[in-house]
Amino acid sequence: MEIGPGLSKELRGTKQFLSTERSDFQKMTAVSETTRPFEDASTNLREITVAHSPDSDDAFMFYALATHKIRTPGLRWTHTLCDIQTLNQKAQDGVYDVTAISFHAYPYIQDKYALMGCGGSVGEGYGPMIVSPRPFSQSEVKDKRIAVPGKLTTAYLALQLFAPGVDTEVVPFDQIIPQVLEGKYEAGLIIHEGQLTYDKSGLHRIIDLGKWWQKVTGLPLPLGGNAIRRSLGPQLMASVSQGLRESIQYALDHREEALAYAMQFARDLDPQSADTFVGMYVNDRTLDYGSDGREAVRRLLDMGHKAGVIGPEAHVDWV
Repeated sequence: MEIGPGLSKELRGTKQFLSTERSDFQKMTAVSETTRPFEDASTNLREITVAHSPDSDDAFMFYALATHKIRTPGLRWTHTLCDIQTLNQKAQDGVYDVTAISFHAYPYIQDKYALMGCGGSVGEGYGPMIVSPRPFSQSEVKDKRIAVPGKLTTAYLALQLFAPGVDTEVVPFDQIIPQVLEGKYEAGLIIHEGQLTYDKSGLHRIIDLGKWWQKVTGLPLPLGGNAIRRSLGPQLMASVSQGLRESIQYALDHREEALAYAMQFARDLDPQSADTFVGMYVNDRTLDYGSDGREAVRRLLDMGHKAGVIGPEAHVDWV
């Protein structure tokens, strides 16, 4: 997750922390586009463009690649940071070689991308939450106007499966809690670190959609994954996937240093809470979804299509 000369600096919806984060980030890491010390400068490197969210779990996951802790012969990685709504939109144009996406977005990009078998964020009985300044019953959700982080997010898909036709409005994910507190919306659908911090703002959890999903299906809730451009070809796709898997494994094996790096993007979390949050979404299942994790992806997309929330039928293809 590095930002420096030559890298795209898109952080729509995250403006209030961008300038400070970027300044600190430049001091701590080298630029991905530079040749690593152990490589001959004349080596012909294949650039791999990677886009992911400016969040502590993604930073943890990409730590080893962004700071050159592992070798990926013949590859040069450049990183772009975007909010998930922007990533979902750009994936439809095939902008990046590797991009984080919401699983909800996959059917709309499946002609250009395949899903990588590693790098997933999966909720084991937890996930996006509906929160409100005052408690109300789950059955009342359908009568509320809810701020959501994007209509291609998996959070939105899960909400529509839970409460079909509920009234929503898109709000940048980091503005949902503030705008709910201001009374602009009766409730908000929160993702990322907000799942651990909402109660500090005096908000009430109405429902955890990850827990609801598990109760209905018996499966974990797959929220986001990494997609890779098919045009790279089978051999390069496999090499890139292996590089990401090694980066995740390195972070898990060197947790303390990877967490220190990820704290740049922990927003309102203290170190202990950041450790908890990263553990929720970067773990052994991030290395491999497992058979139940892959089944959960298929089930989610199939249910979304049959409910009319997702237009195209999904044909899930893994690398």
